[in-house]
Amino acid sequence: MEHPTINILIVEDNLAHQKITEYILKKNNIPARLFVVHDGQEVLDYLYRKNEYADISNHPLPNLILLDLNLPKRDGREVLKVIKHDASLKEIPVVILSTSDREEDMHYAFSNGAVAYISKASGFDKFNEDLASVTKYARI
Repeated sequence: MEHPTINILIVEDNLAHQKITEYILKKNNIPARLFVVHDGQEVLDYLYRKNEYADISNHPLPNLILLDLNLPKRDGREVLKVIKHDASLKEIPVVILSTSDREEDMHYAFSNGAVAYISKASGFDKFNEDLASVTKYARI
């Protein structure tokens, strides 16, 4: 059975982490169109169709958001809260990808609506394994 293509929005300010995430998704044949933004304000502009993200055909709403917690301009924690408190966005699943494996960050993420928390600090093999199955969270 062929999987439908999903739109994944990657929110990552670290270029190396962005490239690793894209590499893992492609290597695991994840059927996705990837869109990338680099800070907390940019993700909100994307989701609310502001500035260069106004054209929905080039910037569709994501079926899944991969959100880093530590972002410039607006922190990922704040972004998660905004998404989950907005009736038009709250149904979009958010998976946290973070270098933090602190219990309080994980608790914050889950208590504010994240569907999963993947630690980048767990090593490449574990990160690869966790990210390879990320589409199970996507809203199709």
